[in-house]
Amino acid sequence: MAAHSTTARLEARISADLHAQLKRAAELQGRTMTDFVVSAVQEAAQRAIEQAAAIRLSVADQECFAQALLSPPTPAPALKRAFTRRRKLLHAE
Repeated sequence: MAAHSTTARLEARISADLHAQLKRAAELQGRTMTDFVVSAVQEAAQRAIEQAAAIRLSVADQECFAQALLSPPTPAPALKRAFTRRRKLLHAE
């Protein structure tokens, strides 16, 4: 059974110069103007969403990092053993 995809219409008023530029760019890529514009808009939207997500994650990561510096967790027994072993290995040289 074929999947049905719904579409929506987008209209925009643009200058004649921009229209000519879009038409030329589409021709250079061998695409219809609609295909060119939809592709460009989709890429721009994806970039905007990714950039917004990265900024939010960066702020959250900064807060998490600052909290870890202010209130570090106690080292686990395995970490303590690793430091002891490292200290012994460095002093053995």
